[in-house]
Amino acid sequence: MMKTLKEWATVVKALETGNQTVLLRKGGILETASGFKVESKRFALFPTYEHQDKSSLKSQFYHYLADAREQKPKEGTNRITSFADVLEEQDVSSMEKIEMLSSFHIWSDSYMTERMNWMPEKPMKAIFLKVYKIDPIEIPILPEYHGCKSWIELNVNSENGNAVLSEAILQNKLQEFRSIVN
Repeated sequence: MMKTLKEWATVVKALETGNQTVLLRKGGILETASGFKVESKRFALFPTYEHQDKSSLKSQFYHYLADAREQKPKEGTNRITSFADVLEEQDVSSMEKIEMLSSFHIWSDSYMTERMNWMPEKPMKAIFLKVYKIDPIEIPILPEYHGCKSWIELNVNSENGNAVLSEAILQNKLQEFRSIVN
């Protein structure tokens, strides 16, 4: 069994192409008391198809939303195509730092402002990832996967993955990320 993070299919596409290396999370509706917690340093990515729209994305990444909608798995199934390692995580409370992280993700400035303003007393969790592509695994959608929670358990194997970014590019981005959040 492997911890699996539910994330917008659009973001999963961006992570798998290297256009996104950082997740910015406060938690799902069911996690308002605790906020978002990284439950595992390695996890599969579970694409979700709710709550995505163009206004949440920078315009140059609209095509990821179109791709996600066109390639949506058949009803009652999902497709796992990647997993990630957490290389660094940091709480970020300043909108200025969130703005400085803009090159690390595909979300629009207005969406990031909206997320920062939701439960403003809680910091945003910035998580720098090393993402690996794997051969697609079709899984049935079970009732326990539903709901606004971030983490589920899946029976997937993370042994045969290919890193999305070269180690040199990844280390440069990680160094830049650390200089912003620390």
